Amino acid sequence: MRLPKRLILAAGLGAMAARNVLKSPYDLGGKSVLITGGSRGLGLALTREFSARGARLMLVARDTEELDRAAASLRASGATVHTVSGDLTLQADIERIVEEAARVYGGLDVLVNNAGLIQVGPLENMTEADFREIMEINAFAPLRLTRAALPLLRARRGRVLIVSSIGGKVAVPHLAPYSMSKFAVTGLGQALRAELAREGVGVTTVCPWLMRTGSPRHAEVKGQQAKEYALFATMDNLPVLSLDAGTAARRMVTALVRGEAEVMVGGFALLLRYAQALAPGLTADMLALGNRFLPGPTTSSGSVRGAEVETPLTRNNPVKRAAEQEYNEG
Repeated sequence: MRLPKRLILAAGLGAMAARNVLKSPYDLGGKSVLITGGSRGLGLALTREFSARGARLMLVARDTEELDRAAASLRASGATVHTVSGDLTLQADIERIVEEAARVYGGLDVLVNNAGLIQVGPLENMTEADFREIMEINAFAPLRLTRAALPLLRARRGRVLIVSSIGGKVAVPHLAPYSMSKFAVTGLGQALRAELAREGVGVTTVCPWLMRTGSPRHAEVKGQQAKEYALFATMDNLPVLSLDAGTAARRMVTALVRGEAEVMVGGFALLLRYAQALAPGLTADMLALGNRFLPGPTTSSGSVRGAEVETPLTRNNPVKRAAEQEYNEG
């Protein structure tokens, strides 16, 4: 006997609703949370959200001065914070970071893989070295750190949050290496979710839209650098188009607490995800059309940080300046 499609759909929706109702939320009170890239930008927004929910924090970044500033601001609001500097592309540093979490907090409850690199520019100006560099920090670092932290996470039936991007679901022109790395880490999140569940470790992957974090100034820019950066920094700071970083962080932490597998953060992210799933050909055509309006390639493959090619348009953007100040991106 064949069941009607509507009955099957209703049963599926009912099962999803029951799962959300019956599953207890994960209490963050007193939990130890290790956050990579936690000294600025989205990482700092996430630390504030975790702290507001009662968690104890360990911030990881390469820049000790940024870490000190972030820790001071968090402690001023009553947060429990420990910092450790390290390079996530080095296995020795990864092991030292995990050992520090065990020493300071006696274990680890939550690992947040947030640290990342972004490169902006035409594909023609991107080298294979660019792809390899961004894969190391955006994809392999979360893999290595999660594997190193697994004994601690297993012991506490902990959680892992992987910060991917809508670029990990839909490849965006002039962000080819970034999209490749985010597709990889989204797949990693799905694989970890399936394989670590039996060990009591939950994994949540979040794919946010553009966010006002103040981070474009740290992007590596290629091609017509000033034009590329002006476009990227402006779109990243448009209030209607981009997300407030604090709001995005709250949605991400809520997804972790609820035990969600994968969440699109922001209405535009959800819309683009569905467009890609339902009409991949049309979506690809629209992205190809949009690419025609972006700055063309140059003969040089050299890159600069966004902060080095500021223009009056980007430097005097009040929304951008406010985000940089709020999220330690000075």
